[in-house]
Amino acid sequence: MAELKEFKLPDVGEGLTEADIVAWHVKPGDRVEDGQIIVEIETAKAVVELPSPWDGTVARLLAEEGQTVDVGVPIIVVDVGGSAGADQDEIDYAERSAVPAPAAADKPERQAVLVGYGVKASATTRRPRKTAPPQTAPHQTAPDKTPPHETVHQTVELPAEPGAPAVRALAKPPVRKLAKDLGISLAELAGSGPDGSITRDDVQRAAATDTQVRSAPSVLENGARAGHLTAAASPGGEERIPIRGVRKHMAAAMVSSAFTAPHVTEFLQVDVTETMAAVRRLRELPEFAELRVSPLLFVARALLIAVARHPLINSSWDAAAEEIVVKHYVNLGIAVAADRGLIVPNIKNAGALPLPELARGLQALAETGRAGKATPADLAGGTITITNVGVFGVDAGTPILTPGESAILAFGQVKDTPWVVSGQLAVRQACTLSLSFDHRIVDGELGSAVLRDIGSMLEDPLRMLAWS
Repeated sequence: MAELKEFKLPDVGEGLTEADIVAWHVKPGDRVEDGQIIVEIETAKAVVELPSPWDGTVARLLAEEGQTVDVGVPIIVVDVGGSAGADQDEIDYAERSAVPAPAAADKPERQAVLVGYGVKASATTRRPRKTAPPQTAPHQTAPDKTPPHETVHQTVELPAEPGAPAVRALAKPPVRKLAKDLGISLAELAGSGPDGSITRDDVQRAAATDTQVRSAPSVLENGARAGHLTAAASPGGEERIPIRGVRKHMAAAMVSSAFTAPHVTEFLQVDVTETMAAVRRLRELPEFAELRVSPLLFVARALLIAVARHPLINSSWDAAAEEIVVKHYVNLGIAVAADRGLIVPNIKNAGALPLPELARGLQALAETGRAGKATPADLAGGTITITNVGVFGVDAGTPILTPGESAILAFGQVKDTPWVVSGQLAVRQACTLSLSFDHRIVDGELGSAVLRDIGSMLEDPLRMLAWS
């Protein structure tokens, strides 16, 4: 006998209220085991894989890919009663809806569930989506007669016969919105997805195709016609990207930081010739044989030593308590440009790590961050940040503080630069350091001292040993 259990979206971070469904790894009818990954979600901080809490059979998916769901709302129903072969059409939700189930003779045909796009006040109320009628129904596009390169925009859809309903193409809510924004008629597209559903690629391919205006009606599969046809949107149109997940969190955090903490940025150009030589020598040591050693390792070590010399730079402003919180540990954040937006994972207690372990931590952090695998724990609790703008070919910038921190260091690109050495002009490897700090906590003297010390250690790496 079927025993249905609903899996509710958990809070996988610290007080998160919602998440986006990125990808389902299962479908109705699949067998799942306790601990098996069933879905990927994107929170405001990271992409997280969720495991199934039970053994059983997937009965329903209650959320579409691309949908935003509130924490605590059911996203999947699993039959844990062992009836793996149960007919899905026999499963209903009488108990959940508190409405008696109709008799078998009166029971309407089950239709696919369409979950509303975006967060709803009552996310557990879902309306059914009309399923596509048989292939002989009017106004269904024949894939073999309307190739993708002849896609047109249908402004008025006429039924083949008076009173006949128009066919609704199979597409998920984000795809429908994209098609609407680009002026693409889904009714005229041949879907390449499962069961002929239309995907984002289908819509984008149609929008990028240079089609000609067709004033004559298109001949549909059953001979019916749809009138008032115009050309699709031009290739140079607009694209709309939903602001959600990591990007939404990043935008809110940057706005909050920029308009809460009074920023000051100072710049220092540094001769890093000796540091670059030390990087090359370090790569030859057996302790670093498996690691990718870069100048960022020395920048990180220099910042950690500067924090030990000037602890107030590693602090936060507690407005509620009217206190400055000085942190005598360093969770070193590194800004990472991931596909889903800017994230700042951090290395916990970085100041206590020996140089090989710090290098290993930087490498692991960069790999997981760019792959979108950074966890909420990786992103929480940072105390001070480095952003390496040099990897993008940029000399300097004015970085915005990570919320809750008092300083951020930008490391510019290293390049050959004319430099005066012992009264003689020489070509040296130089870069620009930029330090932004919260002027409520850090005054100009302290900010300048920190930046000067970092520059001095990068000019002469031996100072790192002397000041450690």
